[in-house]
Amino acid sequence: MRSLFRPAGTSLATAFLLLTYALLTAVPFLPALLGRAPEHPWQLLSFELLAWLAVWSIFQRPAWFHWLLAPAFLALPTEIYLFVFYGQGISTHHLGIIFETSPKEAMEFLGQKVWLMGAVMLAVVAWCLLSWYAATRTHSLHWRGRSRPIVFVLLLLLGASWLYGQEFGFAASAPAASAASASADAGSVLEVAGIEGADETGLDWPSLPHWMHLPYGFATVSGAWPFGLMARGVDFYKERQYLAELGKKNSNFTFGAHQQEPDTQPEVVLMVIGESSRYDRWSLNGYARETNPLLKQETNLVPLADVITAVSATRLSVPVIVSRKKATESLKAGFSEKSFLSAYKEAGFKTYWLSNQISFGKFDTPVSVFAKEADVVQFLNLGGFTNNSNFDQILLDPLKNALADPAPKKLIVLHTLGSHWNYSQRYPKEFDKWQPSLFGVDKPVYTDTAIKPQLNNSYDSSILYTDWFLSSVIGMLKDDGERTALRSSLLYVSDHGQTLYDGSCRLAFHGHNTQFEFHVPSFVWYSPQFAQRYPDKVKQVRRHQKSKLSTENMFHTLLDLGDIRYAGEQPEWSIANARFRQHKRYVDSYGWTNYDNATIRGDCHEVIDRSTPQKQEK
Repeated sequence: MRSLFRPAGTSLATAFLLLTYALLTAVPFLPALLGRAPEHPWQLLSFELLAWLAVWSIFQRPAWFHWLLAPAFLALPTEIYLFVFYGQGISTHHLGIIFETSPKEAMEFLGQKVWLMGAVMLAVVAWCLLSWYAATRTHSLHWRGRSRPIVFVLLLLLGASWLYGQEFGFAASAPAASAASASADAGSVLEVAGIEGADETGLDWPSLPHWMHLPYGFATVSGAWPFGLMARGVDFYKERQYLAELGKKNSNFTFGAHQQEPDTQPEVVLMVIGESSRYDRWSLNGYARETNPLLKQETNLVPLADVITAVSATRLSVPVIVSRKKATESLKAGFSEKSFLSAYKEAGFKTYWLSNQISFGKFDTPVSVFAKEADVVQFLNLGGFTNNSNFDQILLDPLKNALADPAPKKLIVLHTLGSHWNYSQRYPKEFDKWQPSLFGVDKPVYTDTAIKPQLNNSYDSSILYTDWFLSSVIGMLKDDGERTALRSSLLYVSDHGQTLYDGSCRLAFHGHNTQFEFHVPSFVWYSPQFAQRYPDKVKQVRRHQKSKLSTENMFHTLLDLGDIRYAGEQPEWSIANARFRQHKRYVDSYGWTNYDNATIRGDCHEVIDRSTPQKQEK
């Protein structure tokens, strides 16, 4: 290696080093080669150049800061892989997968690609070492003179003002304020409930003048390469800390759970949590289009006609489904109890959480804190919520492995991506049944009501794919039942629904207060072995299939399906129990509105309480 840079003295080393740094800097622009230009490219490039200046001004010469680049070299193959196949770089979610995936799981995921990955990593390590050697050989890149400390001080002031502004904000200019107001009037298309403000310190320091606002948001900083990786690491650390803090609230909690009459027959209780699925778009529930051709053939399937969710946001609705958290407490962070996963573990079941959603982030951590109670936790969607996300069928092989596990008693949770926007990206081409659709349309303008027919057609096709997926899951349970006498039951419920520019309504997606988002599809399926063992539970489920239910009933019903007894149990909340009673159902609509004392207003089907809604506390 020593002779490599001799022929031209240090000039070759300098050129090689500058080329290396240029290639690293160009990593965020790789999507442009794939036909997907990065957002705000000039902001991104200018920030990268400032970052290089900052590091150079601190360390003076490359040989003294090259070790900072080692994480960027090692992460480079993963970054490129995610760009090519999933349209995004490494995120907090991906870091969670990397840190929590065992070597065995990684080998299973990579399969035959493991050798290719190994060869690529060896090449990258060699590149890193070679460029480090070049950094030690060149002297022409030393930064000498007075300019270095001057640049350092200026960049320090810029960085301090950026951090201060991120924490305490900037005074808005008149045009910016008007734009924000106009944006708010357009209606929400995101899960905005519960987003915290920028100031998390409790200090009431003044915001900076608007002219001091630097054009660099966290997305720009974290998207830069190679130094943006540090910001992603900090964000991952903060999410892990937040997750740990939420976990502390229920760390000592126990249910004292046990199975009432345990036996030796293999048994599986399976919970499927749907995403953004709307009740009236299921032909199983009377929709004119045949969106459930497979599920309608299941004789042991019991549709639940009147289930509502309290709030139309995944991170707030799922905790109510999996725990005893009350609907009227769903806006509050954390919960002092654990979920049904821990109750089943206490009763001797091996538990699984298999997810096609993401694990970390502002909208996902409250779900993860419950998911991590499981014995086996797998977050499988490398694409997150982008157009390149995995289809829900990615859960089928892990489900097959879970069913093959020798543990006689198992609880398995499947958290699907369902009908999350973009609807046309939630199913393969063969399920694109209704035309015209958004299938193959890159970045459709979802706020344009002109795409209403395509949007609705794609949404219905996503329900058709959900039908196939759920039928496949049931088929796997039936096959195991025939082969091993497996006793199984399945409970499906969606976290919330969707508004779809209905009639003259100009709202779409979720985060609103419409009946379309509160009324969700749900059903119970059971095997012949389950019916033979628990005939009264089957009788009660069928008896109560048209009862007024909410997602608050799911925790109690799921434990009842497993015949689990525990301290403080409330059999009157389980539809599998003869003592079931209907309860008040509250939804997040201008306060806590009594859903059964509400009027449904306009084409948007807004849920309006006839009296005064209860005040909400967050």
